[in-house]
Amino acid sequence: MDKELIEHLNYILCIKIERVSRVSGGDISKAYLLESETERFFCKLNTEKMALSMFTAEKNALHALLKTGAIAAPQPFQVEPYKDGAFILMEYIESKRANTEDMTLFGRQLAKLHQASVKNEFGLEEDNFIGSLPQSNKKDLDWARFYVEERMLPQLKLAFDKGLLGSDEIPSEDTMMMVCTDMFPKVSPSLLLGDLWSGNYLISNHGVPFLIDPAVYRGHHEVDIAMTKLFGGFGDSFYRAYREIMPPEPGENERTDLYQLYYLLVHLNLFGNSYKPAVKRILATYF
Repeated sequence: MDKELIEHLNYILCIKIERVSRVSGGDISKAYLLESETERFFCKLNTEKMALSMFTAEKNALHALLKTGAIAAPQPFQVEPYKDGAFILMEYIESKRANTEDMTLFGRQLAKLHQASVKNEFGLEEDNFIGSLPQSNKKDLDWARFYVEERMLPQLKLAFDKGLLGSDEIPSEDTMMMVCTDMFPKVSPSLLLGDLWSGNYLISNHGVPFLIDPAVYRGHHEVDIAMTKLFGGFGDSFYRAYREIMPPEPGENERTDLYQLYYLLVHLNLFGNSYKPAVKRILATYF
């Protein structure tokens, strides 16, 4: 982090930053711990043109999660353009390794998030990002149509444009609509983190679960659970606590495949052909 930005952050925070340390923050942005004599802050910096839009959407998503009162998220303080990119400044969460009690609390609180009252429509008031890829959130009253048009079709088109999938490997929109309409139950929208893998939560030193790096929208609560099962890292106590509040419904295993398909397509488009066999398996099974 250059001296010019540090001086600007001193001005914003009305403190003197004594130490700046690089911390792990994913593949998309550089992440820093900022320390004064009495306080700590977290700052992400990205030099790409999309950074301001990406961080603004992240700030709005964190506010949306916090507004529910169901689960914790870092408090965002400031988003600003910087040179060709932008930065986001937020609360720093000192974290620890999760234990069984922590994951039980996390499961309960995620269920409470999914039960929180939201508008009776799927999508969001603004588009955002999944990783570094744009995520369209055009609102819809029909969950199957939203999932096909706003989730699967854009990623399938991108995979085709990148030469990762051929036209003969991509089902028609009509076929996808028919399958999803048949398999998806009538559901009420829940606020989703939208990208709930093990790298997108923290357990604070006080045992409080925090959601981070949101890609929020209003959707079927099973989407978040499907993502937790794609790469693992949550454990039985998490699922038991969640299921006490949000019991499983018939057909969830099959819907899990379809909901994981979106994330596998995202990974295919971001990281390449190693994800293609899993994508092709699900496409062949259901379409």
